[in-house]
Amino acid sequence: MPLDDAEDGRQPNTAGSSTSTPGPHRKPTLKTIAELTGLAVTTVSRALGDDPLIARETRQRVQAAAAEVGYLPDRAAQRLRTGRTNVISLVLDPHEEILGYGTSMIRGMTATLRGTPYHLVITPHFSDTPQIDPVRHIVRNRMADGILFSRTEPSDERVKFLLEAGFPFVCHGRTELATPHPYVDYDNYRFTYQAAKKLIASGCRRLFIILPPERFTFHHHMRHGFMTAVREEGVGFEIAQGITLDSKADAVRDHVAARLAKSDPPDGFICGGEVSAMAVMSATHDLGLEIGRDVRLVAKQTSGPFDQVRPRIETIYEDLSEAGRLMAGLLLKRMAGATPVSELQAVLEV
Repeated sequence: MPLDDAEDGRQPNTAGSSTSTPGPHRKPTLKTIAELTGLAVTTVSRALGDDPLIARETRQRVQAAAAEVGYLPDRAAQRLRTGRTNVISLVLDPHEEILGYGTSMIRGMTATLRGTPYHLVITPHFSDTPQIDPVRHIVRNRMADGILFSRTEPSDERVKFLLEAGFPFVCHGRTELATPHPYVDYDNYRFTYQAAKKLIASGCRRLFIILPPERFTFHHHMRHGFMTAVREEGVGFEIAQGITLDSKADAVRDHVAARLAKSDPPDGFICGGEVSAMAVMSATHDLGLEIGRDVRLVAKQTSGPFDQVRPRIETIYEDLSEAGRLMAGLLLKRMAGATPVSELQAVLEV
C-alpha cells in the first residue's frame, strides 16, 4: 500500500484509469508527466534533459508540464544512472578585488549555462590553504562534471592534477606548463604597457605600479609590460614593495601615503584593480593632492559601478563577463569531447 494512501486513511484506488495529476502527497514522477503529455517516459526524460534530438516544441511542452505539477528530478538517481552531476564548480579566492571580479564573471558564466542541464556552484578557496585542496576535493568526491578557476601560477598544481586525472576544466589565466590546456586570459602585458605609455604621454616622469603577488602568472605579464614601457621611454619607476593587489585597502592607502610624503615621490600610478585604485585615491586626497593635477592614475576597470567614482580617473577595461561567458562555453565543449585543446584557448585583448 502506498504511504500517502495509508497516511490519510484511504484505501488505494485500483479501479479505473490513472489520474493525470499526482495525489496531494504523491511526488510527481516522469510517469506523471508522460501521462499528462501522452509521451513515452523515455521521451519525457530526454526532453527534460533538453536533448536537441527532441523537437523544441516537445521539449517546451514537457518542461511546462513538469513545472505545472512541480516535478523535481532525483539528482542522486540521475548521478547513479548517468555518472554525471550536472554541476559545474567555480572555485573562487576571496580577496579585496573579489566583489566586482566574482559578480562579473559569474554573470557571464550563468548566461552561457542558461538553458543547459548544468548548474553553477561556487566553491571557496581560502588563502591559508593550498589552492589544490578544493579542486582535489571536488574531483575525488565527484561533486561536479567540470571545474572553473582563476589566478593561475606558472607551474600550477591544479592544472597538473586535473590534466593527469583527465578531468574537464578551464582556467582564467595561463601557465608555463608544457602540456597545452584550456584557458581564457586577459592581455595583462598590454594593459600595463598601455597604462605606462598613457601616464608618460601625460607628463609623468616617475611611475609606481602595484602588482599581484609574485606567485601568480599575471604578475609576470604585468611586470613585463610595465618594464618594457618605462625602459623604452627612459623614465623613473618603482614597483611597490610590501603591498600587492591582494593587500587590504587600508594597507595600500597607508603605504602609498607614506611614499608620497617622502622625497622624489611618484607622479603616476598603475593599479591592476579597482580597490587598489580607490586606496591610492584616498591616500592622495588625505595628503591634499589632486588626481589629474599633482598625480595621475590609470587603473584596470572590471565593473560598471566604478564609473561613479569621483574624481574620474583613466581606466582600461577588462570584460570579466565576457571572460566568464567564454570559460563556460569552452568547458561545455571540453566536457563534450572531440574539440582540440588549441581551440579551447582565448586571450581577451585590451
